[in-house]
Amino acid sequence: MADPLRIVFAGTPAFAVPALDTVLASPHAVAAVYTQPDRPAGRGRRLAASAVKRRALEAECDVRQPLSLKEPGEQENLAALEPDLVIVVAYGLILPQAVLDIPRLGCWNLHASLLPRWRGAAPIQRAILAGDAETGVCLMRMVAALDAGAVVSCERTPIGNEETAGELHDRLAALGAGLLGHELSRDPSEWADRARPQDEAGVTWAAKIEPHEATLDWRQAAEELARKVRAFNPVPGTRAELAGEPVKVWRARAVYGSAEPGAPVTGPDFIAVGTEHGLLELLEVQRPGKRRVSGADYLNARRDLAGHSP
Repeated sequence: MADPLRIVFAGTPAFAVPALDTVLASPHAVAAVYTQPDRPAGRGRRLAASAVKRRALEAECDVRQPLSLKEPGEQENLAALEPDLVIVVAYGLILPQAVLDIPRLGCWNLHASLLPRWRGAAPIQRAILAGDAETGVCLMRMVAALDAGAVVSCERTPIGNEETAGELHDRLAALGAGLLGHELSRDPSEWADRARPQDEAGVTWAAKIEPHEATLDWRQAAEELARKVRAFNPVPGTRAELAGEPVKVWRARAVYGSAEPGAPVTGPDFIAVGTEHGLLELLEVQRPGKRRVSGADYLNARRDLAGHSP
């Protein structure tokens, strides 16, 4: 391997922490860690550090938290670090061309999809919502256009039939860290030569999740609703109205049967809801102000629903 590089790492949420750990464990030097500014969080709305900041401070890294990288002064601060390479993982801030041009080997991004499929903000959720059989992680060179750079390496993985976005998130974070570790064990100066342009004909967009998408519409098919429950677990969770009561549905599955959309169907330790096609069995439910419970426990608490059959 060539001489160790000076690397600037940029990331913010928990997804980026395994990748940061990989860089810290490599022979390369971490010149600084960039992460978004502390944000209000929790009931008290106190400022909270990002997952990446907490890990970087534990590792005694130089942590930088600019509001933007568009300001010339911030660009000068980054250039003063003399980075050979910038590695970006779910940073959340736009890198203008002036920043992309600073490191000798460019800026490289670890993205949670099989590019060019699912460019954008919510690739994990969109892959589940679409019913994709597989997804993965890709390491690409950053360009001014969003997630459009040439790809140097990808790792694929199947999506489990009952896998939630939270579970897939954790698997992809680990998978991405492994991919990055493999590439850092090689000579990163060769990445540009190995990178291949994306096929623009295969581009799909992973738009940001909007609040209204988290509402279950019983006029949709059970399979579609089950995917929505998985895609929005743990954030933001799916909302529904069940026999006059608002609930959150955390786990569910499509099962055979039929009933009017929105109509409850119950049996011993079993509760489902009619949809446009099939039944949606409720496996984990949360009433307002209550903890999450199994579908069977929810049914026990709502005796008014007992005995409903299609």
